[in-house]
Amino acid sequence: VSPYLDFEFHVTIMFCRKRHVVDAVLNCYDIPSNEQKIVKVIRSCGNNLHEVVTPTEETFLASMPTKFRNYLWIRRGDFVVVDPIKEGGKVKGEIVQILLKEQIKYFIDQGVWPDSKEFSVPRIQKSENESSDSSELFVNTNRPYVDYPSSSEEESDEEEEEEDDDDVKS
Repeated sequence: VSPYLDFEFHVTIMFCRKRHVVDAVLNCYDIPSNEQKIVKVIRSCGNNLHEVVTPTEETFLASMPTKFRNYLWIRRGDFVVVDPIKEGGKVKGEIVQILLKEQIKYFIDQGVWPDSKEFSVPRIQKSENESSDSSELFVNTNRPYVDYPSSSEEESDEEEEEEDDDDVKS
């Protein structure tokens, strides 16, 4: 028996689990139950704990369940659905659903989105006919910005260099 067989099996399970978790998050349009709350993430506190705020401006800690850990990340300003923990002291909820733009739009259409100034989502409410801007794309600020010249500028630079070389030769 190869010692690598167990490792390959474990890696295959990890990739399958990740795919299923991501598919479940992308395709989950379940409307929150009466106990569950839609909350906004204020900050990450470490150890898979996130400080969240409700539409009534109540803040508390919510834990990230193990099925989401290492597969999905949430940032400050993201919206999640939280299931309350009754016996919790500091941690009063567990994240059960991470909301993406399409899911938020669906919740707004269904009328279950909370009416609060903090929970207004102006970017999602624009019409679908508008094309997506390149300004919405993620920009990695950890890399220096390099401005590459366009192909027409390169051609004109090459022509100028050839003319300069001809002038020097004559």
